[in-house]
Amino acid sequence: MRMTPRPTPRLMPPPTMTTPDGLLIVDKPAGWTSHDVVARCRRLCGTRKVGHAGTLDPMATGVLVLGINRATKLLTFLVGCDKTYAATIRLGQSTITDDAEGEVTMSHDVQGLSVESVAQAVAGLTGEIAQVPSSVSAIKVGGQRSYARVRAGQDVVLPARAVTVSRFDILDQRTRTVAGHRVWDCDVIVDVSSGTYVRALARDLGAALGVGGHLTALRRTRVGRFGLENAHSLEDLEVASEADDIPVITLADAARDSFVVRELTAPEAIAVGYGQRIPSKPAGRTQPIAAFAPQGRLVAMLDESGTLAKAHVVFT
Repeated sequence: MRMTPRPTPRLMPPPTMTTPDGLLIVDKPAGWTSHDVVARCRRLCGTRKVGHAGTLDPMATGVLVLGINRATKLLTFLVGCDKTYAATIRLGQSTITDDAEGEVTMSHDVQGLSVESVAQAVAGLTGEIAQVPSSVSAIKVGGQRSYARVRAGQDVVLPARAVTVSRFDILDQRTRTVAGHRVWDCDVIVDVSSGTYVRALARDLGAALGVGGHLTALRRTRVGRFGLENAHSLEDLEVASEADDIPVITLADAARDSFVVRELTAPEAIAVGYGQRIPSKPAGRTQPIAAFAPQGRLVAMLDESGTLAKAHVVFT
């Protein structure tokens, strides 16, 4: 995989163009943090109002959803979307970070593994499961990131959380020798709920088989309804920026693609725009609702869980 150099720190130049409100789907390169990508896109889009809907580790590549200008208000609702990953899990070795960036802490013989035993262990990690996040995750413990506590030499054990692995398919399996040790590599594709750690799946698969495991490659191929077919490389975005043609998915299109839609009447749109409550149609919907004015403008994201709808956030 060709590595894209990480950016060097630079001052934010004054905006030279106006990028419309909307989502920008980036194919994050390996070696970049999500913050690196946000910083680069702030320059390319000529605005500081850029955020992302869920981080990717520097090792990982693939779909990173960015919100531009007012679309940053949509990111809160997109963070909870299901995601798809293509990954390679190495069985026979454990690392301190549960991925290839950490040092190997233990090696085991994989001689006793079989295609059938691996498939059985994968089945045990499919569906609704309780997952203990990796100790080097960004979860806060006592106000401090878990990974920071680990780097400081502290032992951190995070509580298990309920997650859903709706798909865990093995695409290929093979053995190979790495540094004189025989390992078992599995190429997999997984569909998971928000908050699921794929490297924790690799760790737990290795534990279930008694040989240890960690992640050697990770590519996010989908966030909600946005996939790699919607994503743009940073190189292409550089070219698009020079032409003042950043390929943003408009605020209205992004909301229609991602959420249940409610078409408001003109009086309802005015009321919601002023922060007033209107009757829910129907009441009891727990998911966020994208509310549109008659002319197609996104007015707000609504909470219709009660009899009266209230705005999570208002756009106009």
